[in-house]
Amino acid sequence: MENAKILLVDDEKSIVKMIETVLRKEGFQHIYTAYTAKDALEIVEEHAPTMIILDVMLPDQSGFDICPKIRETSDAHILFLTARISDLDVLTGFAIGADDYVTKPFNPLEIAARIKARLRRGTITQTEIREENRKKRYDFGRFVVDEDAGELIVNGEVVSCPAQVFLLLLFFCKHPNRVFSKIQLLEHVWGFDNYVDDNTVMVHIRRIRERIEPNPSQPTYLLTIRGLGYKLVKER
Repeated sequence: MENAKILLVDDEKSIVKMIETVLRKEGFQHIYTAYTAKDALEIVEEHAPTMIILDVMLPDQSGFDICPKIRETSDAHILFLTARISDLDVLTGFAIGADDYVTKPFNPLEIAARIKARLRRGTITQTEIREENRKKRYDFGRFVVDEDAGELIVNGEVVSCPAQVFLLLLFFCKHPNRVFSKIQLLEHVWGFDNYVDDNTVMVHIRRIRERIEPNPSQPTYLLTIRGLGYKLVKER
């Protein structure tokens, strides 16, 4: 947390000051502020922040406009601040590279909590993704996922598995012991070209548990982390 670099971007200086004050009280030391898209892009290039709190409505360009530009050079976690709450706006934000969003008005302590949660979980770097993609067989003891064969093997027996259920399980296998929200799962597994909702994730989670868990109603592998999402446990 001491090393985290946080960039706050909002044209309302009172909001920036409020968030900055709370973050400093919470122990964050390296905080940069910008009130325009132009200044934000310059700070991203010069200081390479690890977290960016980005307002959608800026005087020169919108947050939606500069988010793809930031993504060209940065893997920073981007959290949108927005007064827009329509599903289309939210999906647009995620589709262009955002990781999270908070609607105005908000409690600045929520911002701090989300930043801390992200730092605790860490981020999936491109290097990690390449390393994980080299693995083709994921052994969890009770069950094995064979990516090349497209098979789920439970207690030595091949178990039938619909394609989308298999892809979701495979994603969890590649990132064991990490918590993923429903939105993150929708983005990584389904993609935003296909419109699905939270219930879709819940249904697929249940279908995975029915196949890999000794007791699907009391899962010991694919766990629900209340308020955060789901994770697949590698070592119990």
